[in-house]
Amino acid sequence: MKALVISGGGSKGAFAGGVAQYLIEERQKKYDIFIGTSTGSLLACHLALNKVKKIKEVYTNVTQRSIFSHCPFIIKRKNGIETIGIHHLNVIRNFFKGRKTFGESYNLKKLIINTITKAEFNQIKVSTIDVVVTVSNLSLNQVEYKSIKDYEYEEFCEWIWISCNYTPFMTLVKKNGCEYADGGLGSMIPIDEVIRRGATEVDAIVLETEITQLNRMPSLNVFSLLTNMFNFMLDRIEEQNIRIGKFVASNHNAIIEFYYTPTILTINSLIFDKKKMNRWWEDGYVYAKTKHLNISSNELKN
Repeated sequence: MKALVISGGGSKGAFAGGVAQYLIEERQKKYDIFIGTSTGSLLACHLALNKVKKIKEVYTNVTQRSIFSHCPFIIKRKNGIETIGIHHLNVIRNFFKGRKTFGESYNLKKLIINTITKAEFNQIKVSTIDVVVTVSNLSLNQVEYKSIKDYEYEEFCEWIWISCNYTPFMTLVKKNGCEYADGGLGSMIPIDEVIRRGATEVDAIVLETEITQLNRMPSLNVFSLLTNMFNFMLDRIEEQNIRIGKFVASNHNAIIEFYYTPTILTINSLIFDKKKMNRWWEDGYVYAKTKHLNISSNELKN
């Protein structure tokens, strides 16, 4: 059984899309399971349908307004570097409304519903392919995996949305008596889960460099401090996920092929820049192609 696993990473998901496009269209990979966390969950359904062009169009045209119904920050650009500043008025308005987060992401929920049709959902559901998304149950202090086989259209779209909600900047969702948030808070790259579901060949797209190459800039405000703190924690979670994934694979005779970003794409994945995301998609495609050309070249030498 073959599986494609895509990590969380916000706007960096465009790079994952390029890698997946090469694997599916050029390598002719046929996956039985697609599992994603956060931005990875947005890609999963379309990749399962082999509708790469459609999801590429979405990813390379998304903006802050496509995601946030109530954006809690403003983007500042100085000397070619992008940072986020607090949108004080929007944050105050959100708190006056009794919200628990700085911003809201209901536009993303609409985008998901407008992008994945009910017919497409049903096409996957009746097929042998499984699509799974990762969510964090904050109330029960556990990670949950939601399969398309277990839900109807509207509810599964909501689980995809919940998987992407990077709190406290995006919506905190209360569902079934529990509070849910971004799946990456518990599992950034759920390799172990897909192996437990029976996968023996896993392609894992990790939206970070394999070796740490980053010294973060000093925090400029409370938001940049929070993003630095969350990025630090998510990096540690991702490293742990990879170690556990490798351990589980060794005990189940599973093979994992990793696809890391060769360079640092961005220091803030909450910034959605169409030009950059378009370039990252192409970079992902070229990276995957180059990786396989190098593997083939080495095999011929040996």
